[in-house]
Amino acid sequence: MAKPATNTSARLRAIRTMLAVHDETKLGEVKSDINITPLVDVVLVLLIIFMVVTPMIASGVAVDLPRTENHSRKPDDGNDIIVSVTRDKEVYVGSSRINRVEDLPRAVSEERRKNPNKTVFLKGDSRSPYGYVRRAMQALQKAGIDDVVLGTEEATRSKPTATE
Repeated sequence: MAKPATNTSARLRAIRTMLAVHDETKLGEVKSDINITPLVDVVLVLLIIFMVVTPMIASGVAVDLPRTENHSRKPDDGNDIIVSVTRDKEVYVGSSRINRVEDLPRAVSEERRKNPNKTVFLKGDSRSPYGYVRRAMQALQKAGIDDVVLGTEEATRSKPTATE
């Protein structure tokens, strides 16, 4: 019976020796391939963040613009000073609220000083009183701004029916 025990211990010694030799050769080797899984994870997270944040970056305050049939599209290139008039008679330059319409020339002039090439884009809510949007336009004229772009949305054209 002693023979199987020595045989087993000899096998274990041989296995330990082989493992020890195998481990020594692995310690000196350098792993040269790049694990890109963390990189892909980071890129996907950034993509999701940009997809969620991008719609929130819209310039100005959300207003319900009047609809027109002859609508010319202008791409948003970021070179506009957005002046918004809400239906509650509140005036905004960009996303900052202006307390009175009379303060609008000063606020727009400050924005123009930062970048003189910017054009003024006036977004008047379709439910706001016409006179209040007119007062905003007069205030812009007092600031020396003669070229004002009025914001509108394209009216959806319905197909003519047989009775028309």
